[in-house]
Amino acid sequence: MLSFLPHSLRGALAALLLILNTLLCFSVLFPLSLIKLLPIKSLQVFCTRQIIRIAEFWMACNSGWMALTGNIEWDIQGRERLDYDGWYLVTSNHQTWVDILVLQHNFNRRMPMLKFFLKQELIWVPIIGICWWALDFPFMKRYTKAYLARHPEKAGQDVETTRKACEKFKTTPVAVFNFLEGTRLTPAKHAEQQSPYRHLLKPKSGGIAFVLDAMGEQLRSLVDITIHYPDGSPTFWDLLSGRIRKVVVRCQIKPIPTEMLGGDYRHDEVFRADFQRWVNRLWEEKDLLLDKLHHDYPPGC
Repeated sequence: MLSFLPHSLRGALAALLLILNTLLCFSVLFPLSLIKLLPIKSLQVFCTRQIIRIAEFWMACNSGWMALTGNIEWDIQGRERLDYDGWYLVTSNHQTWVDILVLQHNFNRRMPMLKFFLKQELIWVPIIGICWWALDFPFMKRYTKAYLARHPEKAGQDVETTRKACEKFKTTPVAVFNFLEGTRLTPAKHAEQQSPYRHLLKPKSGGIAFVLDAMGEQLRSLVDITIHYPDGSPTFWDLLSGRIRKVVVRCQIKPIPTEMLGGDYRHDEVFRADFQRWVNRLWEEKDLLLDKLHHDYPPGC
């Protein structure tokens, strides 16, 4: 809509609108997050649902400034089968921070709000950290192998954190989200890993295994999302300044095999091997799909 403006001016306007949107929504969310601290279960559930509504409004407003300052051509397939009242395990390939805005724009209010697993340090991010906490985003503390060797009592705490987070998810329909690659794809990371996939890093299956162990009776469907940027991975400034021309998204809803539910990923070597094979097959299929998307949607297409 504002494509006649210079990219730098559009970027500054989009950044301002994002900040104002965040501050406005936070001013309503913060009092509810304080009320949610009261040890009254029904009140906590009510506050959680209202906080989710605020977050959905925040995402809708972000979609507004994206349409105002940019002119993205969206090519989306597969989301029509999603249910707002469903319970899903969701994953996607990960190339850029823009992925998160792409996911929120295209799936907001089409399925339950995406709940990401976050590094514990992110709780200290001003304003946003409190919002993530109020929305029950689980914060994970990761330990290095060297640290665990010195403090073996810390082993398994990530599993317990996952279990506690999933207990909160059981009161409201949820879409538990996990970037299986664990980090953004770059040529350097791809080469360092010696990844067997052309367009992906190696998947890490432990996180979703713990989620399925804790919530397997509810999460029976996997929403497998594949994102392709025909002109290459954009930066967040590219999004703000309206430089992204086209985004292709494919959504596939797949059943989660019953044998992948309720197993002991940490201690059962046979189950762990089977689970990793299942995840690797998903990644092989995604890599083939990305091959096709790169062919069908080359740069400038």
